[in-house]
Amino acid sequence: MTTEDKREVDNRSNILACALERFAARGYDAVGVQEIVEAAGITKPTLYHYFGSKLGLLEVLLAGHFAGLEAALAPVVVYKGDLPYTLERVAAAYFQYAAAQRLFYRFQLALWFAPPNSEAFRAVSPFHKKQQQLLETLFMDAARDHGNMRGRHRAYAATYLGMLNTYIGLALNEYTELNDVLVYRAVHQFMHGIFS
Repeated sequence: MTTEDKREVDNRSNILACALERFAARGYDAVGVQEIVEAAGITKPTLYHYFGSKLGLLEVLLAGHFAGLEAALAPVVVYKGDLPYTLERVAAAYFQYAAAQRLFYRFQLALWFAPPNSEAFRAVSPFHKKQQQLLETLFMDAARDHGNMRGRHRAYAATYLGMLNTYIGLALNEYTELNDVLVYRAVHQFMHGIFS
């Protein structure tokens, strides 16, 4: 890698980090390009060179971070005959990712509740839908072994992801810790409802 290439990577990383810090603290709509470039020590044309726009910056930020979450989920979200074990692995993957990427996770949680017609919601929506679809597939596959789950995959996926995100939100605000004990409790709390 040449010195110029390294500087390009460093500039992009710096801009993304400065943007994420501000977006997580105050929300996407409340942060302007000028604030980001001042924090990053660059000019607006530099930001536009790398990302094209504030929306382009958001899209790159989301794609990069969600790729990490998807990579953490890919090996654990596949149902292999033991639903509690699979759900524990999924919960652990979410909790570990959220603990390691606190700023991003807080920011993306806030985007779940952005106005549906907003730029931010439209940018994050495909990533949230993908998470929902991964979990729906898991529950559809598990329904082969658990007949009472048949046809409920969408509700189970939404409920499970909502529960995990609630616990993560509590942990990000220091009301609980994302640890193995919480993984166990969360999964067993959820499972109690499935089989009753």
